[in-house]
Amino acid sequence: MLTIAVSKGRIYEEALPLLAEVGIEPIDDPKTCRKLILRTTRDDVQLVIIRATDVPTFVEYGAADLGIAGKDVLLEHGAESLYEPLDLNIARCRLMTAAHKNAPPPHGRIRVATKYVKIAQKYFASQGIQAEIIKLYGSMELAPLVGLADCIVDLVDTGNTLRANDLEPREHIMDISSRLVVNKAAMKMKNQAIATLLDQLEKNIAQKVS
Repeated sequence: MLTIAVSKGRIYEEALPLLAEVGIEPIDDPKTCRKLILRTTRDDVQLVIIRATDVPTFVEYGAADLGIAGKDVLLEHGAESLYEPLDLNIARCRLMTAAHKNAPPPHGRIRVATKYVKIAQKYFASQGIQAEIIKLYGSMELAPLVGLADCIVDLVDTGNTLRANDLEPREHIMDISSRLVVNKAAMKMKNQAIATLLDQLEKNIAQKVS
């Protein structure tokens, strides 16, 4: 049995068609049931539905053989202990800094609100900027408006939420997409099943990109 960890929301919705192409479709719909372990149309595969930030942990400790997570989550987790064999090319967005549209460019020591503490620390250090990182789990857009921070680091898709709150994207840190990660022990013990799945997914993704 292969166990794949994935989170609800955009990643799950965009991953479903990819999984369906290799015969993996959930029998139970997580939108209408409260089950966290979902049977699929393949007897040898099940899905576990968890928080996005927990996906690397479940895979690292072997609670799941594979997982689907955004590159932002993997970098923040520090997922060096996982194999990252495949970019699924889904849930694409940008990780950026953002500030009030009238705010001057950052200089000296600044305060930055974000849930991406490790990424933000590394980025501002590379820019030679002293940054005090304030960790928030949500509502980052409020931080510059109430004086909590000078800027934020967050994912940007359309930018509509930023504009609605008089913020604007500033510096592009990196492009983000979702990756398939694999537990190293599972890769050895279940090599044939995982290698076959990876090969099928890779071929389907390559056809879409081309």
